[in-house]
Amino acid sequence: MKILKAIAVACFLAAASSVEALGQSLIRDTEIEHLLREYTDPILVAAGLQPADVDMYLVADPSMNAFVTGGQNIFLHTGIIVEASTPNQLKGVIAHETAHIAGAHLARSGDAMANAAVPVYVSMGLGLLAALAGEGGAGAALMASSQQFGALSFMTYSRGQESSADQAALGYLETTGQSGRGLVEFFDRFRYQEVMSNARRFPYFRSHPLSSHRIDALRENVEQSEHAQVLDSEEDIAYLQRIQAKIYGFLVAPEFVFYRYPETDQSLPARYARAVAYYHDARLDEAREEIESLIAEEPENPYFQELYGQMLFESGRPQESIQYHQRSVELAPTAPLLRINLAIAQIATEDDQMLEEARRNLRVALDIEPDNAFGWYQLSIVHERSGETALAQLAIAEQAFAVGNRSRAREFAMRARNQLQHGTPAWVRATEIEAVSVPTAAERRRQRRSN
Repeated sequence: MKILKAIAVACFLAAASSVEALGQSLIRDTEIEHLLREYTDPILVAAGLQPADVDMYLVADPSMNAFVTGGQNIFLHTGIIVEASTPNQLKGVIAHETAHIAGAHLARSGDAMANAAVPVYVSMGLGLLAALAGEGGAGAALMASSQQFGALSFMTYSRGQESSADQAALGYLETTGQSGRGLVEFFDRFRYQEVMSNARRFPYFRSHPLSSHRIDALRENVEQSEHAQVLDSEEDIAYLQRIQAKIYGFLVAPEFVFYRYPETDQSLPARYARAVAYYHDARLDEAREEIESLIAEEPENPYFQELYGQMLFESGRPQESIQYHQRSVELAPTAPLLRINLAIAQIATEDDQMLEEARRNLRVALDIEPDNAFGWYQLSIVHERSGETALAQLAIAEQAFAVGNRSRAREFAMRARNQLQHGTPAWVRATEIEAVSVPTAAERRRQRRSN
């Protein structure tokens, strides 16, 4: 099933246009992904979908947008997360997008997919923009485990589809014991978008046409629903505010972060945002003071430990960062991104005695998330430094396979297979990749031109 899923993704990626030039980025962050899964998975089940079959992607973009594309893929801009006043509002948007998937609205929209694109790379690192295609060096930090390739565009739904998705979303929320008021509130906040020209609307309301009639019809049904009066808990609201502060700290210029979260604000979200902003502003001592205060308040929080490790690693202190990455893994042992962060730090120490531990962490991470391209690249470094050239080539083949580069996957799989012992698991895997990574006609033409 993993191979078939990868092939399907690769086929779709082959049809997608280049995304690098658009300047949007997909980001990975364990804490945010965990929260979004908590919001989303019950809704998917209510819609009759399997959560494991629906992928969620975060787009580092301050604009208000959410969309589905490429089958069962939900994309959320960071802007729509930051703009949500309550978890219920964000859940309402997610339920609405889920309804588009469950209602097969994409499949019914003719050539909509011709104008849509999905990420070329969905990978991870330590908040680094990693150049996966050929070098192990890393660029500037954006957010833990980020990658500069992103989603491009999305389809436009009809008003009928929008109304249908509204009602279906309400049903999913009801099934999960939640109110649909958040969705009404979200639409009501932006009712004015209805009278604006298409060019001036937020991206979300270009693809999801809004109307007062729609809002009023949805409100009427919500008020008659059994769970209309269910409210978000103060704890849930506070956690969303924490996530919003984290996003703001990573993706907004420090001066704006300090304006929104001044030092007089000693709340946890404010200190979280300032810790990141101080670091980005090259004020490491102040960043350390803030993050240490957070760790003192919540010593069992793996994400505070992760952030401290990231700060130290990216400040050229990989050895010092290891204890914090190690602690984050101890607190969240099944989070693959955290294990890869730890492995990267271990590799960066250039201490060969740490290579075996880095290998172990990468293998555990890749067992959980086998299509993680960046993880495979890091494993190739471990194998190469250990003198295991064939296994390094196999890891590069896995990396290329994960991102849909079939020519590269086939090339490195063949190299690896020719050096591996016949019949071993590694040899079998290299043979599998070689067999299923037949280049497309376009790839073969490019290869002939390059030769």
